[in-house]
Amino acid sequence: MTDYSLSPWARVLSSSITRFGEFKTAAICYTLFLTVSLILSSMFYYVAIGELHLVDILAVVFFTAVVSPLIISVLLNSIRQLDASYAYLDSATKQEKLLNQTLKDNISRLNIEIDERKMAFHAKHRAIEELRREIAERKKTQQELAQQSMLQRSIVDSSPDLFYYRDNNGVFAGCNKMFEEVMGKSSSELIGKTVEQIFPSHFLAEVLATDKEVEQSHKALTIDVGYEVNGETRWFELRKLPFINDDGDYIGLLGFGRDITSRKEAAQALETAYKDKGKFIATLSHELRTPLNGIVGLTRMLLDTELNKQQRSWGNTIFSSAETLGNIFNDIIDLDKIDRDQLDIATNSINVSDFINDVVNFAGLIAEQKELEFDIKRNGILDVYAQLDPTRLRQVVWNLINNAVKFTQQGKVTLECSRENRVEGPWLVIKVLDTGQGIPPEQLAHIFDMYYKAPDLKGTNAIGSGIGLAVTKALVSAMKGIITVNSTEGEGSCFTVQIPLSLCVAPTEQSYVGRGLYILLVEDVPLNAEIATNLLEQRGHEVLWAETGEDALSFVETEDDLDLVLLDMQLPDINGDVVAKQIRSDSHFDKLPIVALTANVRSAEKELEGISIQGALAKPINTVKLDKMLADLFGIKQSECTEPQLKVSEEALEGIDAHLLDIETIEDFVNSMGLVVFRRSSQLFEKLSPQYQQELLTSLNTGDREEYESVAHKLKGAAGSVGLNDVQLHAKIMEHGAIDESDEMLKQWLDVLADKINEGQKALHLFLQQLE
Repeated sequence: MTDYSLSPWARVLSSSITRFGEFKTAAICYTLFLTVSLILSSMFYYVAIGELHLVDILAVVFFTAVVSPLIISVLLNSIRQLDASYAYLDSATKQEKLLNQTLKDNISRLNIEIDERKMAFHAKHRAIEELRREIAERKKTQQELAQQSMLQRSIVDSSPDLFYYRDNNGVFAGCNKMFEEVMGKSSSELIGKTVEQIFPSHFLAEVLATDKEVEQSHKALTIDVGYEVNGETRWFELRKLPFINDDGDYIGLLGFGRDITSRKEAAQALETAYKDKGKFIATLSHELRTPLNGIVGLTRMLLDTELNKQQRSWGNTIFSSAETLGNIFNDIIDLDKIDRDQLDIATNSINVSDFINDVVNFAGLIAEQKELEFDIKRNGILDVYAQLDPTRLRQVVWNLINNAVKFTQQGKVTLECSRENRVEGPWLVIKVLDTGQGIPPEQLAHIFDMYYKAPDLKGTNAIGSGIGLAVTKALVSAMKGIITVNSTEGEGSCFTVQIPLSLCVAPTEQSYVGRGLYILLVEDVPLNAEIATNLLEQRGHEVLWAETGEDALSFVETEDDLDLVLLDMQLPDINGDVVAKQIRSDSHFDKLPIVALTANVRSAEKELEGISIQGALAKPINTVKLDKMLADLFGIKQSECTEPQLKVSEEALEGIDAHLLDIETIEDFVNSMGLVVFRRSSQLFEKLSPQYQQELLTSLNTGDREEYESVAHKLKGAAGSVGLNDVQLHAKIMEHGAIDESDEMLKQWLDVLADKINEGQKALHLFLQQLE
């Protein structure tokens, strides 16, 4: 824009000055002015006057020569100023262009920024809308979660089961209403508290022990817990579960408890009913067998005298009827044992042929009553000795023959006995066939069912008790045999019994080597009975347990094969010396060995003075002394154990309160019966000890000092059986002071007992862990 504002001559002059410099340009301009002045003046005068006047021309030239420097100076100065102005304008123009460009760039950036701000503004609006929607959704979700939480809380609180949660420090972090009710405290009083601040001291050890087990094993644990609520004991099935995070770390414990008080009471009532039923059956059997044995014995004596045919027939009828009644008693007793899963088989070495002959004599008598023919068939070599239970097998055959006679009106009953050699070994096969009414096909499937009664010929009246065949099948199964039946209605039936034969050599008289003893154990403490039974069964003997003196006397009367009586001296009904005296009052039991079980051998020997007994064993039973007693009485020597004996080192004992335990007894039992069996016995003590404590408390509250003494005695024996020496000694103090000490002292002893049991069980757990 500036280039077009300057005239050409100015540009030329400026260019000349730039090219030649100011001085040369001034000289050129001065010369040019003189020349132009000369030419113009000459032309003026020539044109205007028509002639040239030299003077005038020179005057003009002179004037030009004089004025030109000034003009040139002004002109050059103007050019300089113009150049400066031009340069300034050019610089200003460039700056303006640069400023314009910068302005354009700024405007462009501003436009871009404005666009970006518009986009950001729109994005902000969108984000705000999204945020609003998210907030709304979160509020909705929170409301739903709050509603779900309230619903869950309502469900948890309305649950009849208790629930609680504790963190890994044992601090309560949550619970429901049922737990508050059981603890008798509100949630505000429970949450934030530790187990030590909540549970009573006698309950604390078990809680901590089970919590530690769950924490270490990371496995759920279910236990039965008795807890006092509003003055009465309520039982809960408590399930403790570990609370594990995503990394597998233990971060807390969940507890769920279901009230099983009614179930526990029902189980206890059922157990009591079972015991009562067993006592009733044993008592009934004893009371009925005594006169029945008299009938059988006198009938045998009568049949040995001179009788006419009719009298002998009557005598045979009395004898067979009494034997049949005895079989019914056996069925009833075995039914009770089947019901309690206590049906055992005691095998002896017997001659199979002699056994069959004994059965034939009985079968002939009962068949003769109904004027039926009785036939016996033998196949194979039967004059062999085998390990069989003669009492059980005789009971099976007599039941089948009785049934055959009962359902046969005319014809005959046949007994077939045969020995079959099979791949798995020899078998004894006994068949009882009859020509009676037979069994309809639809009844065959139920013939061995308990309490099933077959109808008579008219199909109306049921015959029999309904237990004989069921007991028979159970006995055959216990002997690892098989019983089957085939029948054709109106033609007769065939019952087949198959028993595996374990052949053996003929026994020598009074030899007990190679066979187990049949031992009656009289012990009122279940834990003591279990340990003694385990010790004896581990040595291959069969044990019959009686919990009272009356039961013991009944078993002595009814069990014909007893080899030994282990008799506890202190029983809940009658003392051991009275039981021993009554046994010895019958000459039939003169050769039956009796060994006393007692905590005080000297005291027992004084009580039994004048009564024939064969020894005394101190409780808890020492296995060495037990083996010595069996060796002295029966010549049975315990085989030497080749396995390494478990023993805890002195170093390991340093971390255990070993003074609370009877280390020698524990190691003796563990090495004799095995760690698993002994641990089961210790768990039984853990289960029974709360019951003993509750019974002690109940007897104390009711003022029944004798019951307090009796329970303390049982606890003393139970604790000694699992090596809890400190608990045993304390229970002994409680037993001896039960009658004379004050109620306050008895209550104080009971409070101390809980701590001693907890400490002893903890020490026992640690000790058994060292044996693993």
